[in-house]
Amino acid sequence: MSTDDTVRELLLVMPRMVGRIKRLPLPDQLKTLDLAPRHLSLLSLLLLDGPQTVSDLAEVLGVAPTTVSLIVSDLSRRGVLVRHEDDADRRRRIIDISPDSRDAIAQWLSPGAEAWRRALAPLTPAEQRTFVDTLLRYEEAVARR
Repeated sequence: MSTDDTVRELLLVMPRMVGRIKRLPLPDQLKTLDLAPRHLSLLSLLLLDGPQTVSDLAEVLGVAPTTVSLIVSDLSRRGVLVRHEDDADRRRRIIDISPDSRDAIAQWLSPGAEAWRRALAPLTPAEQRTFVDTLLRYEEAVARR
């Protein structure tokens, strides 16, 4: 298969994939929250990796801590996130999904995570890394336009 054949196939599959992702049903509890992609990434990190500091979240998301703080403040006001004192350093705050929101967020995000697990399972760790690196290069190339 040539690169052009592969590009053609990807140009057909990507819009279908995005369309299907957008149609994933949002649990009733989350429908009124007007969640955006930036919320999705932050909530995914907290769901998969557990409670984290604003700085840790900012580093992984590749944004400024002030950006994460704004998102956290917004979602905290809506009862989606909670902040706790860090027992090791009382000046730091640990961010987590609120107990009242955890099940709804897991219900919303888990199908996507499971689909990625199934899709990546046949690949070796090196092939998985190549796949992710390819997506990152694609994202970078699109952002330059």
